[in-house]
Amino acid sequence: MSTDFQHARIALGLQLRELRAEGGLTGRELAGRLGWPQSKVSKLETGRQTATRDDLKAWAEGVGQPHAAAGLVARLQAFESHSRSWRRQLAAGHRPVQDTLTVECERSTVMRAWASSMVVGMLQTADYARHVFSAYVDLHQSPRDVEDAVRARIQRQESLYRPGKQYHIVMWEAALRALICPPAVMAAQLDRLSGVIGLDTVSLGIVPFEASLKLPPANGFWIYDERLVIVEDWHAELWLDQPDNVALYLRTWEALAGTAVYGSDAHRVISRCRRALGAG
Repeated sequence: MSTDFQHARIALGLQLRELRAEGGLTGRELAGRLGWPQSKVSKLETGRQTATRDDLKAWAEGVGQPHAAAGLVARLQAFESHSRSWRRQLAAGHRPVQDTLTVECERSTVMRAWASSMVVGMLQTADYARHVFSAYVDLHQSPRDVEDAVRARIQRQESLYRPGKQYHIVMWEAALRALICPPAVMAAQLDRLSGVIGLDTVSLGIVPFEASLKLPPANGFWIYDERLVIVEDWHAELWLDQPDNVALYLRTWEALAGTAVYGSDAHRVISRCRRALGAG
């Protein structure tokens, strides 16, 4: 979870504690009024649990300040979709960002990804990743730790071969054609994708250009164990862990995955992209 998100949750917890104190209630007394375990009151006040809108409304009623509910809910909404700016994240370079993603990968079992503009990091070759990181270093004017970032990304790919992990990755054909690297590097990258098809831990789907899309092929995202969604934009990442947001992205992923081709059909799409490079 992002540090900024946790800080916001702690701040909300402090406000809840102040309201309880103003109402002259102990944590045990408030828990009794609301029919909650005392541990829930403690976790909400210390920022160890994210409150729901219903929790906040019940809290305001329980402490005798129903008028405070609207402000609490507004504060919650402000950080439900939390933005982690690239400016802050990349202050120390790209390697720390990769290390953070590795942590999420390690603690997850089932991961789903959608990519519309470039090959997902988990399937990138080192050369392809090197061009991607170099482009973003120039864009964000961040420290040039390209080789460290590439090594971290490639090391994370070891989990592709770890029993028990499941990767369900879907990409638009445009991601296989965007020349963000020299044609020879792209050819090798496409060969890498062909080699991934058939791995026990990976389901790779490609949405062909000619497919009838149920949704526009918008921003890429990852879903980790139906508990966290990470969405990448030009200025920031969104880290979403509210159930309704996660459910929305699951529906989005399923709609996009339903238009993808797999197995030998995916091989054929990859092969025609490779032929378009003039690489055989």
